[in-house]
Amino acid sequence: MPENRRILIVDDEENVCHALRRSLRKEGYELFFGHEPAEGLALLKTQAVDMVISDHLMPNMTGLEFLKIVRDRHPDMMRLMLTGHADMQTAIDAINQGNIYRFLTKPWDDTELKVTLFLAFEQLDLERENRKLLSMVRRQYDVMKALEVEHPGIAHVVRDAEGYVLLDDEERAGSVEVRLQQAS
Repeated sequence: MPENRRILIVDDEENVCHALRRSLRKEGYELFFGHEPAEGLALLKTQAVDMVISDHLMPNMTGLEFLKIVRDRHPDMMRLMLTGHADMQTAIDAINQGNIYRFLTKPWDDTELKVTLFLAFEQLDLERENRKLLSMVRRQYDVMKALEVEHPGIAHVVRDAEGYVLLDDEERAGSVEVRLQQAS
């Protein structure tokens, strides 16, 4: 697990925050706490975190409303909801509107919580790696477009029936075909 996994926990119940701190203290996470959504949003302005765990029923703003704001402002952050007031419609709304990774109920099972966090971080790592790869592919595409403008036909590749790339090397041997195995 990469070091310094940072989790923001937003819950208006102090005893829940203490219980989560105890449950996760040996897992190596750096934990931040907000006791209401506004405090959580203020913390996100100054602290970079990887994940937000939010209660649902809180004063001034629901967890669903809070997680929707977090999703809009920090789309690359993992979001979970942990609530003692679970009903099917809230869970569906949280997943669809807040785009949360998981919906957990209070009281939670420590093992389930730890496994969920581990899997959520794995998912986050995959999403971040995919974004990096997509960015790299886009940059390579832009380079290929620029090369094609400078050197028309440079991207044209001819393959034989077996998928080998055919090269026409007129400078060295006068139209000698060179067979290169296609990368799989």
